[in-house]
Amino acid sequence: MAMIALNIMPIAYISKGLRVDETVKSPHKSDFPPEKIALLETTAANLPGMIFQILQRQDGSIFIPYISSGCKYLYELEPEAIQADYQVLYKLIHPQDIQAFVESIAVCRTTGKPWYWEGRIVTPSGKLKWIQVTSQPAIQEAGNLLWNGLVMDITEQKQAQEKLQACEARYQAILDAIPDLMFRISRDGEYLDLKSKGANVTLSREEIVGKHLEELLPSDVAAISQVAIAKTLDSGTLQTCEYKLPTPLGIRDYEARLVVSGQDEVLAIVRDITDRKQGEVALQNLAQKFAKAFSCSPDSITISTLQEGRFIEVNDSFVKLSGYERDEAIGKTAFELNLWVHDRDRLNLVQELQTTGVARNLEIEFRQKSGEIITALLSAEVIDLNGISCILAVHHDITERKQVEAQLRLCAQRDRLLAETLVRIRSSLNLEEILQTTVTEVRQFLQADRVFIALNNANLGIRTLAESVDPKYPSVSGWSTNDEAYLQELRNLLKDNFVRVVEDMTQISTSLKVKAHCEKFQTKASLAIPIMLDDELFGALIANQCSGSRHWQPIEIDLLQQMSEQVAIAIQQSQIYQKLAELNTNLEHQVEERTAQLQQKMQEVENLHRVKDVVLHTVAHDLRTSVMGNLMVLKNLLNQGAGEQGSRGVITAGLSPLPPIPSAPLPLSHTPCPIPNAQSSIPISRSIIERMIQGNDRQLTMINSLLEINSCEKQGMEIKHEPVQLSTLLEGTFAQLEPMLTQNQATLKNLVPADLPLVMADGTKLQKVLVNLITHSLHNNPPGLNFTLSATVEAEMIRIQIQDDGVVMSKLECDRLFDLHVRDPQDCCSTSIGLKMYLCRKVIKAHGGNIGVISNRKRGLTFWFTLPLATSSATIHP
Repeated sequence: MAMIALNIMPIAYISKGLRVDETVKSPHKSDFPPEKIALLETTAANLPGMIFQILQRQDGSIFIPYISSGCKYLYELEPEAIQADYQVLYKLIHPQDIQAFVESIAVCRTTGKPWYWEGRIVTPSGKLKWIQVTSQPAIQEAGNLLWNGLVMDITEQKQAQEKLQACEARYQAILDAIPDLMFRISRDGEYLDLKSKGANVTLSREEIVGKHLEELLPSDVAAISQVAIAKTLDSGTLQTCEYKLPTPLGIRDYEARLVVSGQDEVLAIVRDITDRKQGEVALQNLAQKFAKAFSCSPDSITISTLQEGRFIEVNDSFVKLSGYERDEAIGKTAFELNLWVHDRDRLNLVQELQTTGVARNLEIEFRQKSGEIITALLSAEVIDLNGISCILAVHHDITERKQVEAQLRLCAQRDRLLAETLVRIRSSLNLEEILQTTVTEVRQFLQADRVFIALNNANLGIRTLAESVDPKYPSVSGWSTNDEAYLQELRNLLKDNFVRVVEDMTQISTSLKVKAHCEKFQTKASLAIPIMLDDELFGALIANQCSGSRHWQPIEIDLLQQMSEQVAIAIQQSQIYQKLAELNTNLEHQVEERTAQLQQKMQEVENLHRVKDVVLHTVAHDLRTSVMGNLMVLKNLLNQGAGEQGSRGVITAGLSPLPPIPSAPLPLSHTPCPIPNAQSSIPISRSIIERMIQGNDRQLTMINSLLEINSCEKQGMEIKHEPVQLSTLLEGTFAQLEPMLTQNQATLKNLVPADLPLVMADGTKLQKVLVNLITHSLHNNPPGLNFTLSATVEAEMIRIQIQDDGVVMSKLECDRLFDLHVRDPQDCCSTSIGLKMYLCRKVIKAHGGNIGVISNRKRGLTFWFTLPLATSSATIHP
């Protein structure tokens, strides 16, 4: 620990103090003789701690010559680890002892005395230890300061001290917590000592010690006390006595407990028991009140043994509730009286009482002496009667409340059933489904054995529309009879009785046929409600009980009455729907006829479109052939007249029949037939021929674009996707554009990086897009245009931009530039450029990218389009 002090405290004996961030130098064995190290090791082996030496040089560095092996036990660290970094010991000090550690160093620094400190450390394994450190610095010949120290483990000593202090504090606390008076009294009745702290004593200690009992107590109390002292000393056992004393607060009751505390002396503990005496009186009064409350309580109260449940006492309300007289119940168990409806209720009650000692508001069913079942809330506690564990139980009858709650639940279920039936009727037109669901839910609500809906038909008799029946009993579905007299009797039963309620079929007078019918289908009780449509008996909603007779409650009768009304509505709705279905059938027939007519018209329109395509294709090919023939003739004239051109740039053309134009289009490079000898000559200006060639070129481009657009619209754009290096593609495009750029005195700056990733593209079609975009700018601007081409990678796409410094366009023109049939602003009679731009968009969209144009703020346009990378998962549109 002295090493820690060196890291914090500047030593007064040297000129240089240590710095906290000083680097510990590696030890040199030459700084400390081997014989001294051997001597230290021998000494440390005989000590229960750790010996250390720290050398502080004049330059402020620290060297640890020696640390004994006791550091392994004390700090759980190897000596080499501490010699390498002595600050690890500072980290082990308990946080609450760091302040005391610093203060002890300050004292050593001020006084120059040897350093001493006791405190706690927390070892790397988490053990808490108390240590004691002593250290004495000594100045060496070289001016260095050598610290010799000893660290001792005092954990056991500290723990023993703490236990002793805790024990003394605990006993003192117990003594202080006792509010009773304590006296040491001799055999002859002299007060030797007392403890009066916390007690209500009017006399001082000096007024009591040294006095005799007769001097301070009434004669009768003194005599009682003297006898108790003698008996305690003679028998050596605890003796008690009670007496009364007058005090400023009135007459008080006291109890004295005497034990032998020495030779011919006793220790008397005197307690004021006035409150206990008063409590006993109050308890007697309370017992009387409890007896009255027990007998007069409107709730049943019983006291029974916990183990057997044998009744010890019952009140009058129990007699009234159970039906058993007091003499019949006392001495019997609830099982012997057959009170428990469910035997497990008694077991659950005992388990809860044994666990918590109390039970509150358990809902239990009991059987009265008459056999009627009642429901009561049971609350109980465990009490002790003469050492026997008993149950004090209170039973509150809630039978009527449960009946009302059941009635309310039935009303709620009835209302829900009616509401759901109404919703089904309004939302569904399937009569069979509505009726089947109705009888199923009604049977569930009534808990009846059979519920069905019967139809009354003059021609078909009586038949069942829907039924829900318990599988244990026969079904009435499919039952029929041809006996008209019997059918009429069944109709009359409902016609004469608006609601037919039969609780016991054996108690009513009916015909033999009706009785036979009931026996066949095991009907013991019946509830039938007629279904009326337009004041006519349509059928009946009937509930049967097959297991036995049944009392039909008013709420059940009311439910069937309201359900019969809803069923009547559903039937009327179904009839209306049938009529609508017939009307819809006629309407559907008319719609089918009209649809056939529309399909015929659509076929005619499709034929017209087919004719239009044929005409477009034929006319376009004919125009293409004618234009190519004109170009061939004009270029032949221009080439032939180059040698005959006069000084005015006039070409003389001979008039002679031209060779026939081929039916198939010829390439522009085709060599025309020689022109025969002219019969007459017409001078033609060279510029006129060149303009005629330009016009025919423009028309040929427009025709080719029209044919390509028509092919795309019908068959889709054919794209051959393959990885393409953009820089290689641009080289070919620049070579194609070079003559056009030179002719228009335009420049093209290529800023596209050579290391761009590959793109998935059709190289041929992509070159056409680049050429068309640059051609658009050249045709719509004067000569001298400057282009800048750039490309960047954005979100798995490459974005290519072509920027010029030509004229600007409005936002509307920019938005419509790539639409079909946009006119060329420089030539209102041509649509070729517009067609090319439309084809550019088709090509880029087919690649899975986008294309657009931005009008720059000051001048020029910026065309841009995007293409997916070769590794991109972008969707390619055909």
